[in-house]
Amino acid sequence: MWLFVFFDLPVGTKTDRRAATRFRNFLLKDGYMMLQFSVYARICNGQDRVTKHLQRLKSQIPQSGSVRAMQITDKQYERMSILVGEKKNNEKTKAEQLVLF
Repeated sequence: MWLFVFFDLPVGTKTDRRAATRFRNFLLKDGYMMLQFSVYARICNGQDRVTKHLQRLKSQIPQSGSVRAMQITDKQYERMSILVGEKKNNEKTKAEQLVLF
């Protein structure tokens, strides 16, 4: 599964900018990759991981602004189309899962 985070945070004051930067840094340290400026995504192996990361996300949300999360399957993610621009070198297009026997 994929967990997407979309946000619109105020940056009008120095305090707001600090809170927005702290939130973005949390997302990066927690394994999210930036798809667009305010759209981040990460791979989660199952619903338990999604629930865990949603709880972690809720603990880091700034007081003001708007943050949304959405989970989608690997198949849905693979059907995403890039309409303008190009895929970045560090952008994943498929979930990379390790299979152990």
